Amino acid sequence: MRSNSLSFRLIFTSAVVAVVLLVSAAFLLAYLFQQALERNFDARLRAILDGLLANVELATDGSPVMSGRIPDPRFTLPLSGWYWQVSPPKHRTLPDLASESSLEQRLVPAEADLQTRDAGGVASFYIKDSKGTQLRAIEQKFKLFGGEEFSFLVAGNFDELKNEILAFQRALYGVLGLLGFGLLLAIFLQVRVAMKPMQSMQQSLSNIRAGKAERLEGEFPSEMQPVADEMNLLILAGTEIIDRARTQVGNLAHALKTPLSVLSNEAQGNKTDFGAKVSEQIQVMRDHVSLYLDRARRAARAQTLGAATDVEPVLAALGRTIMRINQDRGVKIDVSVSPGLKFRGEVQDLEEMAGNLIDNAAKWSKQAVKISAAPIIDPIDGTQNWLMITVDDDGPGLPANKRAEAVKRGKRLDETKPGSGLGLSIVTETAGMYSGNLVLGDADIGGLRVQLRLPSVA
Repeated sequence: MRSNSLSFRLIFTSAVVAVVLLVSAAFLLAYLFQQALERNFDARLRAILDGLLANVELATDGSPVMSGRIPDPRFTLPLSGWYWQVSPPKHRTLPDLASESSLEQRLVPAEADLQTRDAGGVASFYIKDSKGTQLRAIEQKFKLFGGEEFSFLVAGNFDELKNEILAFQRALYGVLGLLGFGLLLAIFLQVRVAMKPMQSMQQSLSNIRAGKAERLEGEFPSEMQPVADEMNLLILAGTEIIDRARTQVGNLAHALKTPLSVLSNEAQGNKTDFGAKVSEQIQVMRDHVSLYLDRARRAARAQTLGAATDVEPVLAALGRTIMRINQDRGVKIDVSVSPGLKFRGEVQDLEEMAGNLIDNAAKWSKQAVKISAAPIIDPIDGTQNWLMITVDDDGPGLPANKRAEAVKRGKRLDETKPGSGLGLSIVTETAGMYSGNLVLGDADIGGLRVQLRLPSVA
């Protein structure tokens, strides 16, 4: 799955949203659970504070005294983390009153903790005892009967609840983790199922390009069916245009053939210089007509959808034929082709291009011509929808400064060899119609190397 694919984008964005929501939900639920525990803990402390208020009285000297007992035994265990204390106003030098669990320590809340109070005048806050235990405490000012305003404080060991909080968080994170995994799996399956029709359409288009089908077949979702119908109409229109072009080419050839033949016959009957000049120009016209009609025919074939040609039988047949033609010179032609390699184009064009290259190599070789064909990777998009045909000979080769001239139409670098000088030019032109190219270089066996890059069927 590529990073720029629709599947990746859908899965990635959905996964990010799901993870963000689950993480947010985890923190929110953990926070709400802790808040609920705090409220419940404060309610317990408030009940103890009410009992403390009911059991504290003033002695004759104005100091607070305990008339009863708090029934919770934790307030009697030394430094148990559960404490209560009654403190007189700061301007009075009266003794304070504290639970047995406090021993000599006294809890002194910060002024900031006492600033925020609820409607009943109760302040809630966290504080630590002398052992470092985390305490949850509430404090309230209360004026005893006939006396002044005293500070009543009750604190409980909040660390006892941390285990409950941790257990809840572990269970919460575990459940949300499993839920997140299930959501990611569901998202992945949903996207894969939703994108399946697009993969089917891609496969159908590949079959059309490979010559296995002529139109998009099958049922597509309602969102994609109009696209499939338009593609089928486009393919049909392209085929009709090509057919009309071929018909026009044939009609033009027949329309020009008869007038040129009549002019040629008339000119041949005229033995003057004028007749010779006319015959010469008629022949030039015939060559140009043949050239451009042939070019139009090749261009029409190159744009045909669905054309696919097996490379191995074409190269093998050309190798055998040209080796028989040159058997008096003892030329050996070796052909090596990767299995299943197919050229995305017409067999006539492959025969014309490869035939010109092999024939040229055989003419210039001393004894050996090596032909190979294999798939290659496109350096631009990284695909393997290309093939490379390499033709090596052991002849004299071609200097680098003359290779550009060799592919020009009608250019012959050595008049001693037979030919019209059109071979490499035709190959270059036909390959260009298929978006391919021709490259000349040095062969490993000593002569010229010609590499022909053409589109292949994946």
